[in-house]
Amino acid sequence: MRPTVAHADLGDPDLYTTLERHTRWRELAAEDALVWSEPGSSPAGFWSVFSHRSCAAVLAPSAPFTSEYGMMIGFDRDHPDTSGGRMMVVSEHEQHRRLRKLVGPLLSRAAAGKLAERVRTEVHGVLDRVLDGGVCDVAAAVGPRVPAAVVCDILGVPAADQDLLIDLTNHAFGGADELYDGMTPRQAHTEILVYFDELIAARRERPGDDLVSTLVTDDALTTDDVLLNCDNVLIGGNETTRHAITGAVHALATVPGLPAQLRDGSADVDTVVEEVLRWTSPAMHVLRVTTDEVTLGGRDLPPGTPVVAWLPAANRDPAEFDDPGAFRPGRKPNRHITFGHGMHHCLGSALARIELSVVLRELAARVSRVELVADPTWLRAIVVQGYRELPVRFTGR
Repeated sequence: MRPTVAHADLGDPDLYTTLERHTRWRELAAEDALVWSEPGSSPAGFWSVFSHRSCAAVLAPSAPFTSEYGMMIGFDRDHPDTSGGRMMVVSEHEQHRRLRKLVGPLLSRAAAGKLAERVRTEVHGVLDRVLDGGVCDVAAAVGPRVPAAVVCDILGVPAADQDLLIDLTNHAFGGADELYDGMTPRQAHTEILVYFDELIAARRERPGDDLVSTLVTDDALTTDDVLLNCDNVLIGGNETTRHAITGAVHALATVPGLPAQLRDGSADVDTVVEEVLRWTSPAMHVLRVTTDEVTLGGRDLPPGTPVVAWLPAANRDPAEFDDPGAFRPGRKPNRHITFGHGMHHCLGSALARIELSVVLRELAARVSRVELVADPTWLRAIVVQGYRELPVRFTGR
């Protein structure tokens, strides 16, 4: 690892609105660089790692790092996330295990399999509206629909409220982009919490078989704890998967012969799903704070040091992946870390994989051609590597 003591503020969202970000990440990953960003987007600055090896090491189960101070740029030991120790993604040890045990069964592979028909229904509904029509912005009309429908079903959100929740989630994660300048991320999170506060009260009166009902039955969780974890599941299950689905359509439009290969079986759907996840890598970064002295790149970092792992850089690290910028439908092995690594590996990964699998199968079955009308544009954001617009034209079979 080659330490670099100064660099542009890597928490600046303007750095990620073009594909130049991949060139920068590839160079830093190839160097196995350790980069310092001065205070700016983060009040005290932070270190960054980019290679597959270094990102996996920072996120490893036994690594001396914690998520309890927060998992995004802007938080650190002296400026902690107030959700720390209460929300699943920013908790450790017994509390983390307790929450995973509660939430896990509703996001497991078995539960995801039962939701596959729900995904198919949603995909058919979307295709009925866009096939053989005009230009369709996939980022707005297709990508958000499937994960929102599924995660709202899991949470017990009525279908009539799904559009509201999609809009609030957009603002919560894409708030730096001018598309969402009507509401700040903080305001969006507040609105989400207000919504779930009302839903929790309803479930206390009339429990069901949804996740909100499951959480409220645990006496160890306060209402605030339940609120925070509903917010966590909503955003985690919606915002990243929507961009992976949009990216799957992007691949169908730009990888020669991919729809036909999926249709005739020459491309294995599960293998293609893994490549979609690597190539899109929607979760842009994960922050951890050292709990002990750590040596990275020959530099000793004291306890309390914030370190950011850039997942898209790791997923296109030339030391790990041949021709990393190319979408290879048959890529094996594919050791991407799109869902993180270690104890905090994304609990909804099975659900996301099934959603992508169904989307690819249904599109291949019903669409003969996906034509990219214009190059995609990208969100001005640092939390998600997200599509702002992906205009395509679908031609039915």
